[in-house]
Amino acid sequence: VDNPESVDVAERDSRDGVRISLTTGPGDLGKMIGRQGRTASAVRVIAEIAADREGQRVIVDFDDERDD
Repeated sequence: VDNPESVDVAERDSRDGVRISLTTGPGDLGKMIGRQGRTASAVRVIAEIAADREGQRVIVDFDDERDD
């Protein structure tokens, strides 16, 4: 991402498990997801392995802050 300070990580409990939301500034979402979603997939796999070790489920969401 162009502006690492704009990346925000939020965690909250949901009925499906723990939900992790990764939010970045406008224009950086594609960089965070990566080519063909490879970076996003890798982040999700790592989070799922860590959650599984704790006996939990995890959902990872990627979003960007839009200038409205």
